[in-house]
Amino acid sequence: MRHQVRVPLPDGGSLTAMVALPDGEAPAGGWPGAVVVHEIYGVEPDMLDVVDLFAAHGYAAVLPDLYSHGSRAGCLARAMHQLTTGRPGRPAADIDATRRWLAGRDDVDGDRLGVIGFCMGGGFALAYAASAPPGVRAASVNYGMVPRDPEELRPVCPVVGSYGGRDRGFRSHGARLRAHMRALGIEHDVEIYPAAGHSFMTDGHHPVARLALFPLSHGHVAAAADDAWRRTFAFFDEHVAGHA
Repeated sequence: MRHQVRVPLPDGGSLTAMVALPDGEAPAGGWPGAVVVHEIYGVEPDMLDVVDLFAAHGYAAVLPDLYSHGSRAGCLARAMHQLTTGRPGRPAADIDATRRWLAGRDDVDGDRLGVIGFCMGGGFALAYAASAPPGVRAASVNYGMVPRDPEELRPVCPVVGSYGGRDRGFRSHGARLRAHMRALGIEHDVEIYPAAGHSFMTDGHHPVARLALFPLSHGHVAAAADDAWRRTFAFFDEHVAGHA
């Protein structure tokens, strides 16, 4: 059952998050957990579907609203500036607070966590994983921004990534991520799907998508999405859930 919570922040404030848990009682030691980082569009139905999907696969999943601090437009502008300058700032702090909240639950194993992000959230998930947060054993980066310097990713955990070959804005980042992981000797599974564009793993049909400054070819592509999700859960099951 999915429900809303408030995640406490170190400064005394809090942020809104959506949580979904697997059915039944938690196993001894707790469920593995996943922090889901939303797309540029925020906490939309397709991101809530991701939380539910993880719960159905046996993970306690939490989706923080990175736009909890003021207007969506203002939060978005700050988030994009922080992502493009390589200084995640507030989003990284919010993701970390969410990770700590999830790890602190009695029904979650805080040593078996993963982080997954899409679009803007994919870049934040990768940057956060590269900070070597406690308990995070795998990261899923989906059509997200990748830094040019591989050294920025040296401490990162194993990474699974999915990109669309028709996504002219981010397909080069998929190739870059694969090259960085190979250069650093990080275990990885990065795939670029030729027939897919941006947001192909989820709905992707957001009203503002047509305003993109470059052709992203938004939209769900069933065959690519099915394979990407298969790979994502296989990777998480091995690296996150498998570390009981």
